[in-house]
Amino acid sequence: MDNEYNTKKLSELLKIFTDKKGLNKGLNQIEVQRAWKEQMGPAIEKYTTKIHLDKGTLFVRLSSAVLREELSYGKSQIIKNLNDSLNQDLIKKIVLS
Repeated sequence: MDNEYNTKKLSELLKIFTDKKGLNKGLNQIEVQRAWKEQMGPAIEKYTTKIHLDKGTLFVRLSSAVLREELSYGKSQIIKNLNDSLNQDLIKKIVLS
């Protein structure tokens, strides 16, 4: 009774399950929020009011205009750090508002 599931790692089985059930979008949202908090730290997290990933674009709402301006200069590095933390290239663009 050897099928494709007998020799797979748990992480591979979880990926198969989430793909088949269409759960990746929701899980990606959670992972992106975790990565933002982890990579940006508590000081920036304090001013972050909303994070949403849609079709490769990360929308981040910040309560500080000064912080928004500062972060806008480092968008490409932020994207790289977040994608590295996620172990996949989910984020192609960041929109700060």
